[in-house]
Amino acid sequence: MAGSDWTCSVSTMREWESPDYEPSLPVSEKSNPLTRDIDRASPNHIVRMLQACDSQMFQEEEGTTYQRLLSDNVVMTMMEVAERVELILKDPQDSLVVLSGCGTSGRLAFLIASTFNRALRQLKQSSVYSYTIAGGDRALLSSQEAPEDDPTLGMLSLKKVCEGKKQVLFIGISCGLSAPFVAGQLDLCLQHPEVYTPVLIGFNPAHQARDEPIADCTFTFHNVVERMLELSKSQMAFLINPSVGPEAISGSSRMKGGSATKILLEVIMSVAHAAAFSNTPITSKGILQHLKAYEKTLDITYSQTEGISGLVEAAGKSLRCGRCVCYLGWGSPAVLGLIDASECNPTFGAAFEDIRGFVNGGYRELNNNEGPLNSLGPEFCIAHEDFVHQVLPSLNDQDTVLLIYTHSDNVSEVMKMARRVREKTSNLHAVYHQIDGDTATALQEDINKLCLSTLKVSWPSSASASSLHMQLELSTKLVLNAVSTGAHVLKGKIYQNYMIDMQVTNSKLYRRATRLLQKLSGCPEAQCEEALLKALYRVDKLTADITSSDMTAHILTARNTTKVVPLALVCLLTGCSLGEAKSHLEQQPIVREAVEAFLS
Repeated sequence: MAGSDWTCSVSTMREWESPDYEPSLPVSEKSNPLTRDIDRASPNHIVRMLQACDSQMFQEEEGTTYQRLLSDNVVMTMMEVAERVELILKDPQDSLVVLSGCGTSGRLAFLIASTFNRALRQLKQSSVYSYTIAGGDRALLSSQEAPEDDPTLGMLSLKKVCEGKKQVLFIGISCGLSAPFVAGQLDLCLQHPEVYTPVLIGFNPAHQARDEPIADCTFTFHNVVERMLELSKSQMAFLINPSVGPEAISGSSRMKGGSATKILLEVIMSVAHAAAFSNTPITSKGILQHLKAYEKTLDITYSQTEGISGLVEAAGKSLRCGRCVCYLGWGSPAVLGLIDASECNPTFGAAFEDIRGFVNGGYRELNNNEGPLNSLGPEFCIAHEDFVHQVLPSLNDQDTVLLIYTHSDNVSEVMKMARRVREKTSNLHAVYHQIDGDTATALQEDINKLCLSTLKVSWPSSASASSLHMQLELSTKLVLNAVSTGAHVLKGKIYQNYMIDMQVTNSKLYRRATRLLQKLSGCPEAQCEEALLKALYRVDKLTADITSSDMTAHILTARNTTKVVPLALVCLLTGCSLGEAKSHLEQQPIVREAVEAFLS
């Protein structure tokens, strides 16, 4: 357990910036020195570590090693992209702004496109935003890792959404500058400059873009970035790639990568809308003011460290005893609950039932391209009614339920749901966003009495409605990321600060797994890949068929296999057989403790 004196020094905050720190890895894959022992930390210290990591997003640039979120170059490029958005807003005919990504990046592309199309409808303007996501709309709610590796699929999905358009601003998001799906889309844009202006958002320096071959392709992601850098000199392409520091859980770009994506895109769109509809000039000062408002969002959210720690502890207890955590939300913060829950399977090897999100209004509120997806299976049932019919009947006091709502939601609806949940479990909590100076209504007080804890996040009354809306979304994201990450840490799904129980279901994750085994075991790469394949195929000796298969075949097998990396690591560290490793992990699911118990 991390000691009660856990603090982070300035030197630890910036240690990752040294050229000697994990030099072979891009920033997005480095481990964060702040969280080396997060797997042994108390709930309170887990939240404080996450706060320290998140604050790295807004660190000032020092020297010339990495450009940062507030760096002049980043702000200047944001201005240039905002001006392109403004032009489309003023003349939307035959024009489109497309946001695209894989996993969390694609889900945020969907959320932000929806937010700003809604703003346009309120102004009686035409919608100009669209989105694509690797794997289609089912990827909004569940992990669809394989399509991320398909550049042709990316290109075809972009062509489809842009059919008939004469001017397209394409914004591709790839936190690690690595996703083949996005690379294919950017390549299409570069081949057709008469229609497309490509923008790339990521969080590694350009030279760290992935330079490995992409199946059935003549280019790498690195090649695409190099071509874009050349075109950026004449503003025919744009690259926005500040470094925000390594993730709290190594490689888990759903966290800072997702938050920084949301911040960058919302600031760009907000200043473009203000320019197009309120004649407010796009300036660097205006962009910096917006960015600073998001920095304040972190301060407001983490002022509630004790309350967040209590939620982490409750969720961790539920997961440890094989029970579930449910987010029941209203409005767009509920969508952040859906997103957070969907990320737990690829990140922690979690079952979809472990952490689930539900939104009032279901697909009517979501308003996604493909419409309702309920018929695809229970993990796509997202309405409160689905929760009431599918989940509520089997709840007990070991399950954790979290209500997520704001001052502008229908509190009587929240009250009704709270009463129904309390009939089945006393383990009910709430995250409530309110405006400073608001007095609690009698209904609000009654909800508080039904909940074991209520996390009240107070916002300044001076904020505009639209900026407040986006800031409380980010706040909700930070809280839920802390809850789901902290709960899985407490369940033993993290080794030091690495995703030890991740799914090995695409090329990025396969390479990450091999690299992680190398780092944690100290064994050569070939031996680590051999251990990975043995764990994946559940054999103590590899056959010629297995060794002659390519990575695509291994990834297909991995989709139906669990605990691949933990088993491989225990075998590497202890020299035991797969059967023995499996037995140790059944007795002690916390991998670090399983290894130490075996070696002691």
